[in-house]
Amino acid sequence: MRTLIANIGFAAKCDAKILITGETGVGKEVVARLIHDRSKRASAPLVTINCAGLQDSLLESELFGHVRGSFTGAYQDKSGLLEMAPNGTVFMDEVGEMSTRMQVVLLRFLETGEIQRVGANRAHTRVNVRLITATNRDLQAHMASGAFREDLYFRLNVIRLIVPPLRERQEDIPLFVDHYLSTFSAQHGTRRPRVAPPVMDVLMTHPWPGNVRELRNMIERLVLRADGDSITLDDLPADMLPVTQAVEPIRPAARIESGPLTDELADRMIGGGEPFWHVVYPAFMARHLTCADVQAIVRRGLEQTNGNYRSLVQLFNMPSTDYRRFLRFLRKHHCHLPFQPFRVPPVRGLAEPLRAAESGASQLETSAT
Repeated sequence: MRTLIANIGFAAKCDAKILITGETGVGKEVVARLIHDRSKRASAPLVTINCAGLQDSLLESELFGHVRGSFTGAYQDKSGLLEMAPNGTVFMDEVGEMSTRMQVVLLRFLETGEIQRVGANRAHTRVNVRLITATNRDLQAHMASGAFREDLYFRLNVIRLIVPPLRERQEDIPLFVDHYLSTFSAQHGTRRPRVAPPVMDVLMTHPWPGNVRELRNMIERLVLRADGDSITLDDLPADMLPVTQAVEPIRPAARIESGPLTDELADRMIGGGEPFWHVVYPAFMARHLTCADVQAIVRRGLEQTNGNYRSLVQLFNMPSTDYRRFLRFLRKHHCHLPFQPFRVPPVRGLAEPLRAAESGASQLETSAT
């Protein structure tokens, strides 16, 4: 990254064409903007265009403009982006997605600097712009297959900047996390949460196939769903947790035994009024409790609530709004127990009404998960 930053400063001092390569989401447009902002063209416009998002005719019209009547919908003459950035910079992203025809059109402009609008029979004007291109494709392989012109590649590849993927610069992750926590907390008007150390360990080891863009979206999602002041492992998607974080479910035939520790924790909640999230949850996430321990605590609660999980939420001193969160936690870590064995057998004559009530409760608990 130090080499990249030094090369950005070097590239900003000249007007040579620049080709930026790197995986999707690494911040190639950010690099282009840094170059423009540090160059002598900073006071002029910077215009961007994504070559992968437009068909040939539209891409050519966006770049070079068109004359009235050149195609359906062309009701008046229109200037292209190249004309709209005099003495400025044009950033063309995903240049490797251009068709062979558009590559020829772009090559002609690079050779002459002249703008010929779509539908015109002669050059309209000559512009002074700096061209920065970017791609996440392997242009060398594209040239070997004939999908990208060699002469265009060598014209664009005057200064080559390679942006490394996020997994190769893990020391940058805490900086990005800190920046985006502040950014999205201010943007959404929420309190800035704190990232628990185990969460940061997961973020540091995640491969981030979507690079900085994926990390940015992840932090925004965590800021929006964070409960209280801290982001915990329970807030992360299940596929991000390493294998060592997963707890093996116990066999259905296994006996769930209570012990002094589980009884103490259950008493602190049921008799002492302490909430589940402060008593059991931190101990489980710190690996001081096993899945069987949590199931023993849940079993004791279900025995008192007649198998009712909504009543169990209240028994464990959680707000009623935590019902879905509590069930998600239990199922995610394989600590959930079926409620049916804890239901008291119905009195004769009341079997049908109770069976209907149990069926409705079962549907509610299933939908909550």
